[in-house]
Amino acid sequence: MKILLCSVPFPPGIGGIEIASRIFAEEFVRAGHSVTVVTDSLDPEGTAEFAYPVVRRPSRKQLLELGKQADIIFQNNISTKTLLPLLPLRKPIVVTTQTWVARNNGTLGWQDRLKLALLRFVNNVAISKAIADKLPKKSTIIGNPFDAALFTPYRDVPKTKDIVFLGRLVSDKGCDLALQALATLKAEGLTPTFTIIGDGSERVTLEVMAENLGISQQVEFLGNLGANRASAIAEHKVMVVPSRWAEPFGIVALEGIATGCALVASSGGGLPDAVGPCGLLFPNGDAAALATALKKVLIDDASRNQLTAAGPAHLENFTPVHVAKRYLDLFQQLIQGNSRNLPL
Repeated sequence: MKILLCSVPFPPGIGGIEIASRIFAEEFVRAGHSVTVVTDSLDPEGTAEFAYPVVRRPSRKQLLELGKQADIIFQNNISTKTLLPLLPLRKPIVVTTQTWVARNNGTLGWQDRLKLALLRFVNNVAISKAIADKLPKKSTIIGNPFDAALFTPYRDVPKTKDIVFLGRLVSDKGCDLALQALATLKAEGLTPTFTIIGDGSERVTLEVMAENLGISQQVEFLGNLGANRASAIAEHKVMVVPSRWAEPFGIVALEGIATGCALVASSGGGLPDAVGPCGLLFPNGDAAALATALKKVLIDDASRNQLTAAGPAHLENFTPVHVAKRYLDLFQQLIQGNSRNLPL
């Protein structure tokens, strides 16, 4: 197949969509297909190298020519800038929705209404059931892939530490809730270690909060670790994902499961899809419920071992090879059906 992969962000950027798009392109090529990527992102240093063409900020004429040459058009997260010109080509188009089509406060702007209207004319994939429930037509649910090769080798590292958090230190990610939960556990006589991997605008506030709660001796801030985060995560028994925001999915949860952690995560949005049978869930924003869940997985070895034992089978659904195959099967179905908009 000739696949045109449209991804507004793309490496050398390092966000979630960039990583997923890179994995998609690599796996499609590895499976023997032809891939061309179009993206709005630039490569200022000119150092990014790929085994497939990457066209950055194409003109409308270039975009249309690439669309005409493709057997299938795959857009990893909707962009009206590329979708509107390509729709009239009447090629099979698959759009994966990676996040909520709404403003940050949940309301719909005119851009969101336009995107939702356009999604009625394409084949929809959603990265979680929660996302699928918000789309205007039936969607195939395919969770995002994670970089299995980076994390699974560390699964059997001895667990010498207790709890780890990985993420940006901003209010939406809920690291403050984890600190509150630790203070609750300390009052009950339980003092687990807590490692915080990541950085952000709330770091100083969180450091002061840990001091004020009397738990600073239990807490270690490591900052951003890049690829080294895998070995650091693997030293812990439990990963906590306490997001206040309803996450669309949760790659970080897959990374924790892959390194042998039991998960404790908030229940809103798409995190339950990522956590699966490998963790406990608590209501978003509920620090008391978070403390209860953490206590259970920390002191109940049998329960924790049951959660971690479920990891390998669960993660098979999110390996790059498995996820790519699901997309390629869908692409082939659409091409053989010669339909731009087959019901899914």
